[in-house]
Amino acid sequence: MASFVLPHALHGSGAHKVFAVHGWFADRSAFDPVLPDLDRDAFQYALVDLRGYGEARGADGAYTTTEGAADVLALADRLGWERFSVIGHSMGGSVAQRVLAAAPHRVRRIVGVSPVPASGFPMPPEQWELFSAAAHTPENRRSIIDLTSGGRRPAAWLDRMVRRSLERSEAKAFRTWLDSWAGEGFADEVEGSAVPALAVAGALDPALSAELMRQTWLRWFAGAELVELPGAGHYAMDETPLELIRAVEDFLRADDGDGGRTAAG
Repeated sequence: MASFVLPHALHGSGAHKVFAVHGWFADRSAFDPVLPDLDRDAFQYALVDLRGYGEARGADGAYTTTEGAADVLALADRLGWERFSVIGHSMGGSVAQRVLAAAPHRVRRIVGVSPVPASGFPMPPEQWELFSAAAHTPENRRSIIDLTSGGRRPAAWLDRMVRRSLERSEAKAFRTWLDSWAGEGFADEVEGSAVPALAVAGALDPALSAELMRQTWLRWFAGAELVELPGAGHYAMDETPLELIRAVEDFLRADDGDGGRTAAG
């Protein structure tokens, strides 16, 4: 496993290097809706497939956020990226924070798009059953996506999101990743970090909400900002791609020496 290389795709040729890490329901194709309008002159993005997803289906592993972060750092070494920023969506937000915890000197800026906090995501028993059974129950995946996008998205979109999720992930890995991102807490490893950190929350997402970001992300990171997208739920890449690009790239473009800006909320 030491020689495993995360499958990835590079977009852009800019000097500012950026990893983008997908969430629980999709591989790197989760970022397809934003690809046409990224600033490829300022940034070079590396979109990765975590173990068990996309081109990494069939890859053995522990399927943990710790392992995912180690894989990202190994890819950074392979690409020759000494310093870089990291974007993570949902579960990928937890992986991004693990990268920061493991190599804070290498991370320029960190962005969480509806990120799972480093404290994990404890659930009551009935919610846990919904999520844990989703590995083998497409209806559960659909219910979760519908709930976290505000219950107002077209049925065909929900169906497409479920199909993509089933096609681009392995059930065993999908289920095992849940134990890691939901059940493991490591907030003490990132609390007090001076690396500028942006949390992007969707106003229609009742789970990973702006209020949860205020209680977690904004308290832990000394240079924290919060952007709430009014028209988005949990899947801002699909729901409000242009607004997401603007928020993220404006943040990444900011002067590295400013220490970040503290959001008022």
